[in-house]
Amino acid sequence: MSKKITENVTWVGKIDWELQKFHGDEYTTKKGSSYNSYLIKDEKIVLIDTVWLPHDKEFVKNLEKEVDLNKIDYIIANHGEIDHSGALIELMRKIPNTPIYCTANGIKSIKGQYHKDWNFVTVKTGDTLNIGKHTLTFIEAPMIHWPDTMFTYMDKENILFSNDGFGQHYASESLYVKDIEKNEIYEEALKYYANILAPFSMFVTKKIKEVQDMNLPIDMICPSHGLIWKDNPEEIIQNYLKWADNYEENQITILYDSMWENTKKMAEAIAKGIYEKDKNIIIKLINTAKGDKTDIITQVYKSKIILIGSPTVNNGYLYSIAGILEMIKGMKLKNKKAAAFGSYGWSGEAVKLITEELKKSGFDIINEGIKSNWTPDENIIEKCIEFGKNII
Repeated sequence: MSKKITENVTWVGKIDWELQKFHGDEYTTKKGSSYNSYLIKDEKIVLIDTVWLPHDKEFVKNLEKEVDLNKIDYIIANHGEIDHSGALIELMRKIPNTPIYCTANGIKSIKGQYHKDWNFVTVKTGDTLNIGKHTLTFIEAPMIHWPDTMFTYMDKENILFSNDGFGQHYASESLYVKDIEKNEIYEEALKYYANILAPFSMFVTKKIKEVQDMNLPIDMICPSHGLIWKDNPEEIIQNYLKWADNYEENQITILYDSMWENTKKMAEAIAKGIYEKDKNIIIKLINTAKGDKTDIITQVYKSKIILIGSPTVNNGYLYSIAGILEMIKGMKLKNKKAAAFGSYGWSGEAVKLITEELKKSGFDIINEGIKSNWTPDENIIEKCIEFGKNII
């Protein structure tokens, strides 16, 4: 099903209501998502991106209802990842000689995945493509979030086709952000940023400023996932600049896993101490074995301090803590503080090992952490409460 955006631009993508996991099992998409493909009809006809591979036949069939495929003059691949390029094989079977415009790294990515030597045209920042009344300008955007990524700008309509920039994993019959409750969509946009773009914040800031210096008026931002920023797109641009600048809220997140609830008791006592000292601060207490990892990473991103706890098991820490620590390391966060805690029966290395991992991940370590031998008694609980107060 296609949907008209402007007189010349039509959405021809796929809404995926059932999507629950993305990037394998890395990102949970509780509200589904969409794969946004855009068709421009001018004197020349242009297709921008396709959809994820499982939907390739449906995509091509629907596209044929909108346009004679042989009349498509150009295909633009803003990014080669399979959720954007997956329908290319099915499409190129029908129009094998149609030129595909992408970056040099885009060619490497697409060839590497599909092993096809299609009619690629390499573009770089500032290159243009006249399609009649409109001119398209290409803007390389490496590491937002792959090395091959680029944006495509359409003049007169003043549309930025931003691929993974400014996206959200959100399924909706409406195409536009304005039709959704604002706090809900911004929470999804922040979650998307924290889990996908946060490691590349320095590139985000640099690219936004570069586009601003190009003096391109932007009336609409059309990402490749989620909803279109039609009214006041400057607002999400400013939020991106804020999120990219060592973002934090007045929040402390306590992450823990527990075998026999001893570390859990410590976590709850630490939270109590924090609350008693500062009732205005937001406290998130999350069991990493039960919590959603996408939500956990979002809370870590929002926090000024994180505290991580685990019992000592086999001279180390628990599996769920190991996984979250690895994900946190990949975020490349700056200007955040951390400390560790945990219970133990015999050797007690977990707190030290967690502290070392947090240090490697760029956190400022507040203290050496706190440990409880066996089940915490009233004395240890009081020390945990005091530990929380001291964190503040």
